[in-house]
Formats: sequence, C-alpha cells, structure tokens
Amino acid sequence: MTARTVRRGLVGAALTVTMAATALTTTASADTGRDRDPHAATRAVMDAQVKAGIPGVLGQVQDGNGTWNASAGVADLRTDRKRLPQDRFRVGSVTKAFVATVLLQLEAEGRLDLDDSVERHLPGLVRGNGNDGRRITVRNLLNHTSGIFNYTNDPDVLERITTGFLEHRYDTATPKQLVAAAMKHRPDFEPGKGWNYSNTNYVLAGMIVEKVTGHSYGSEVDKRIVDKLGMRSTTVPGTSVRMPSPHGRAYSKLLSDKPDAKIHDVTELNPSWAWAAGEIISTTGDLNRYYRALLGGKLLPERQQKELLTTVPTGDAAGTGYGLGLMKAKLSCDVTLWFHTGGIHGSTSLASGTENGRHTASFNFNGDWTADIEGLIEAEYCNTKPAPAAKANPALKQLTSLR
Repeated sequence: MTARTVRRGLVGAALTVTMAATALTTTASADTGRDRDPHAATRAVMDAQVKAGIPGVLGQVQDGNGTWNASAGVADLRTDRKRLPQDRFRVGSVTKAFVATVLLQLEAEGRLDLDDSVERHLPGLVRGNGNDGRRITVRNLLNHTSGIFNYTNDPDVLERITTGFLEHRYDTATPKQLVAAAMKHRPDFEPGKGWNYSNTNYVLAGMIVEKVTGHSYGSEVDKRIVDKLGMRSTTVPGTSVRMPSPHGRAYSKLLSDKPDAKIHDVTELNPSWAWAAGEIISTTGDLNRYYRALLGGKLLPERQQKELLTTVPTGDAAGTGYGLGLMKAKLSCDVTLWFHTGGIHGSTSLASGTENGRHTASFNFNGDWTADIEGLIEAEYCNTKPAPAAKANPALKQLTSLR
C-alpha cells in the first residue's frame, strides 16, 4: 500500500526527480510516432510519474507483438543507474494471488474445501471481540468478505510500519502476532455481509496452507507455481532483510507530507510483518509469466478457475469486483481486466492481464507515495492518454487505490 492507502494495508513515502523515459528493449523504436508505437501512451504515463516525483518506473508488456520493456527515471538516486528488466522488487499485495492459487490447487486435490470454516483448520485462532472462525469460510478470506479487521490498521502495528519503521525495520513478526492484532478489534461486518480489504485474511490463508500441507506456505508457492513456471527471479523471503541481485533501491518519506521531508532508503527490511499478505519479491517478466499462466487456465482445473474468477462487489462503483486474490474492472474501451496492485515500503506494483492472459502488463514504482496505476492501465490496454480526475473511471480508481 502507499501513503494514501496505508490504512488499508502496507506503507508510503516521497521524492521529486525529473528524468526521461528510457526504453530498454522494445518492439517499437523510442523515436517512432504514436501510430507505430502501440505503447506510446504507456510510455507517456511512466514519464509523467517521474516528473511527478517518483525516482523510477519499470514496466514490461507481453502481447501479440512480443515483449516490450521500458523504464523511466532511475533505479538508484546515488548512482543514477537506470532500471533494468531483470531488476527485482517487492511486489506487496500481488502476493495474494499466489496464496489463493495454492489454496485452489489444494481444493482440487480434495485436501480442503473453500467452504470449510476457518475454525476447522485453525481451531480457536479467530475468537474474541465478536470474531468467530466457525462462521467464516476459506472463501470469505480469499474474497475479503470475512469482516475480519485489517491488522495493518491496528494503531500499534501501524506505528511500527510507518513512523516507527526505522527503529523496527529489522524486527520479526509472527503470523499469530499479526492475527492477534486483528483480534483486538471487532469485525467490520458479519461474515459474508459486506466487503472490506483486509490483510489479515491472507495471513490466515497462508496459515491454512501450512496446516493442510505441513509445509511453509512459501515452499508450496515455490513448488506449485514458481518452479513449475520457471520463475527464476521470484522468491518468498521470509525474515531475510536483503534483496537478491540485481535490484535497484526503494525510497520512502514514511508518510510525511512535507515537501522537504527526508528521503529514506528502505530497500532492506524484514517483510515478516506482511508475510502471506505481501512479502514476495519478483520481476516484471516473472509476474507477466505468472498472470499469463493463471488467466490462461494453466494452473487450475476448470472448476477452480471458475471460482478464482467469481467476483463479489467491492462497493457502489459499477464494473468492479474482487475474485480470489484478483481484482476485476471494465475499462473505458470495454476491455475486461484482471489485476492486483501491491504496495510495501518503497515499492508500488501492478500485475495485470486480459481474460485469456494473452495481453499482460506489469509495472513497479520505486517510491511508495504516489502512483498513477489507473492511468497506466488505461494507457496500456486502451491506448488512452491520462484522463483528468473528473473524467477518470470511478470503478477502476476504487480498485487501484487498494494496495
């Protein structure tokens, strides 16, 4: 999550830098006109984000024309190194689709049912202050209809990951501690009677994976998705504070809205406080490979694929929905898009694809205080210039604010 959405999830920061967009490898020359460059609008949004203050933006698109890699700005403010296609970054809540995929595979194997209660797999864990795991299903967790409080909104947790981040950046949090923070609060609503984005849902989902399999959720993600698809640049770091190479830096102002606020390098951190809700490290290429396989039906049987893409309403905005670890939106050009945003200190990410997975696009911003995700989506899939705020797609705007 970014600074403007931290109360839904992870964190935020800032910076002012102006750099030109740099295509690294592309199916169209950087000097070609808009008619000959199908990604001209996307490039323009990336460039605009750097002018707005993000140090660097990295993107990759895979479609019928091949693979297009591009960057704007820099990967490192000290050295001015450009961002590279192979650079790794923290993907934040894009992690959620990986967890949902594993649980759906376990259902296909007959090892659990999405309509199992949380209590069945994690007895006694979701209790107190009106919380009752006997009334909440695995499906409720995955589509955010459980009503369970978002632990990153708990004042103590929020302080540790924002204003207290520099003091606590290397601390280890356990999944049980994260759930316990949520259990201090009453539910947002009765199970199945509403929708609210809660990272606690996916911490519980990761714990269920471990209870059912007897293995860490990360090892199941590796075996079932990462290794199967050859995603060699994707890792589940656990408590490791370091980023695997190659990588750029990650920058944050730690929620300060002062124009002259100090810029912090937050590249190294212990992501255990995010765990199965948002700890994975990957690349734009690996994320596209995953979304192409997932949306193309290569990872799940037909029944589970249908469950993955069955959505619940996320609010009043028409055309939006949340499936199981995936968001759905109807774009201005009538394209149906499946995607997820992700935010963690110094990093804001997007992974996305069309219904059949034939057109995928993944992006990363190496600052966490602003990101025109909506503009990138409309530019890439509809070839449109950024829309004024008054004309922006309200349904898409609602979902892209969730990190």
